Formats: sequence, C-alpha cells, structure tokens
Amino acid sequence: MSLSVSLRHRLGDFALDLAFEAPDGVTVLFGRSGSGKTSVINAVAGLMQPDAGRIAVAGRVLFDSAAGVSVPVHRRRLGYVFQEGRLFPHLTVRQNLIYARRVQGLGPDNAALDRVVALLGLESLLDRQPAALSGGEAQRVAIGRALLSDPVMLLMDEPLAALDGARKAEILPYLERLRREAGVPILYVSHNMAEVARLATHVVAMEGGRVTQAGPAEAMLADPGLVRVMGLRDAGAVLQARVLRHGEDGVSDLQVSGGVLCLPLVDAPVGTDLRVRILAQDVMLATERPRNISALNILPVTVLALRRGDGPGVIVQVQAGDDLLLARITRRSADALGLRPGGTCFAVLKSVAVAPTDIGLGLQS
Repeated sequence: MSLSVSLRHRLGDFALDLAFEAPDGVTVLFGRSGSGKTSVINAVAGLMQPDAGRIAVAGRVLFDSAAGVSVPVHRRRLGYVFQEGRLFPHLTVRQNLIYARRVQGLGPDNAALDRVVALLGLESLLDRQPAALSGGEAQRVAIGRALLSDPVMLLMDEPLAALDGARKAEILPYLERLRREAGVPILYVSHNMAEVARLATHVVAMEGGRVTQAGPAEAMLADPGLVRVMGLRDAGAVLQARVLRHGEDGVSDLQVSGGVLCLPLVDAPVGTDLRVRILAQDVMLATERPRNISALNILPVTVLALRRGDGPGVIVQVQAGDDLLLARITRRSADALGLRPGGTCFAVLKSVAVAPTDIGLGLQS
C-alpha cells in the first residue's frame, strides 16, 4: 500500500477517529463539507499533528505517536497542491517551477522540467507572470511545481474548487494524464462527484470524522449504500469503455462489457479506453426489451440489490456484463415490475443523457 493512515484527533467539538489504507493511483477522500477530509490530508502533510495515530507513505513512517516519530514537513517529500495556486507573484512560471527543486535542495534537472512542462501543457506559459494566468493555468503550474519537488506522493486539497465550470473542464484532462503518466500516487480531497468519477481509482468515504466505506472506485460509486453520502442527484456509476467507431451520424459506439454504448460524438480516437459516468436518474428499467423506442442504449442486466429510502424512491443496483450500474426509480415502479435480487431486466439509457464532462480517460494508457 502507498499510504497507511490511522489517527485520532479532537478539534473542539469535532473528533477524527479513522483508519484506511490506499494503493497506488488516485485515492479520493470523499464526503460532505465538514466531514474531516482536509484535516486528514493536513495530518499526512505534517501541517497538523494528530493526538494519536500512525501515518506511513510508501513504507516510510512519517508519524507514530507511540514511537515518538513526527517527521518535519520539509522532510516528508510530499507535494501539496492547495485550492489556490499559491504561486510566487514576482517569479515567472519557469522560475516558480524551478524553485520547487531548489527548496528541496535538489539540483537543476532540465529533463524533469521538460517532462512536467509537456505533461501539463505549460510550454506557452513559461515566461508569463502568475497575474497573467487563468485560474486553470495557475493550478496546472502549481501541480507542476509540486511534481518537480520529486515527491513520493502528491496531496491535492480540492484543487478545482475555486474554478468555474469551464476552467474545471480545461484542467480535468491534465489530471487524468497525471494519473496515467506521472507514476506518483495521489491523495485527492473532493466533495464533487464528477471529479471523483473522472479521477479516482480508490475512494475513501468520510462522514463525521470517520471512514464509512472504502474500496475501488467502480465498486464504491455503484454501491447503493453510498448514495446517502453522494446525494440522490449525484448518484451514479462508472463504466469502463473503449471507442469502437465514430458514425457519420454524429454518434460514437463504445464497447462496454455488457454490450455497446452509443453516445454523441466522443472526442477520442478509435481504440481509446474511457471511463463513462452514468447517473442513476438517467437509467430506466424494463422487464422486457423495449421496442420502437428512441433510446439507443438497451443493456440486459441482472438485479443485485434494491435500497429503499424513506421517500418514494428506490435505488436499484444492476450488473451489465462485468460493470455495475445504479437506477433511480420510484417504489411504485419497483413493485409494479416485481424487481428482486437475482432477477433480470433491461437498462435503458438515452444517448444524450451522458454529458461530455462525464466522459474521461480510462485508467490504462
């Protein structure tokens, strides 16, 4: 495991009491505001010393209250990206990037600089001052500066929270490339489900200072039990897909394990591996294959679980091939259809229901 965390800490009336382990890749600490996510990432960084616990990164112990170990912040070799870029305003982008190595006592490395610049698309920004950058550009520079400090892990505390929708859409592809190409594990704080679905390989769900669930992203996002934390509107699952073809009619065909998914033209070459987020509210269920219907996507599925809330709704977990989906329907519909675990039916999805921002690069290059 890249990261092992066990800690207890009291902040006024709020108490952290949790433990989790995270593999390589992008581990997202997910939960509502006030659940303790930032406190955890600050404890890992060394910006907050827990009352008790143990933190280890890549097998190296950074904090152990029982053994009296607390490695200083500057010796933890962790790159931290905050909500704001926090660039030095009097330095150019190039100088901000180079500073990262100097502050760690590292010598110049033009090859490393070139790799990071190419990875984050910073070539045209190098001679600019921070004041001349957009919010998305400044965050890309901040990420590059963190990478050039030669960290064993990147820590990102809601790095897109201060950006508008357009800037978020601009920077997400770079974060996906970072996940695939940088080779550095990332601990990422977010309460935005769209970001989690695009980026996470592992999810740690938090509530009230405690870990409620943890596991691989695909399984976690399709777990009906997590809907309480996600919220009904954001409930949805992630499918792994590969681009099969692009039709002249403006529709792309994507291969998923349960069949073929037809979506409005996807901006990715044939053969590209993608992740596609399907919202539960956009999935309909039918006990017979629908005929003479405008929806292009009809997948045979098996019902795995039904979660009934206090209101009129039901979240149904179904399996399509190797993938999991969620459907949000009414209790009346679930009863009328006779849905039960182990039963079979068909999941119906409108092609236009999937937003371009819910389609991202797959985990493999």
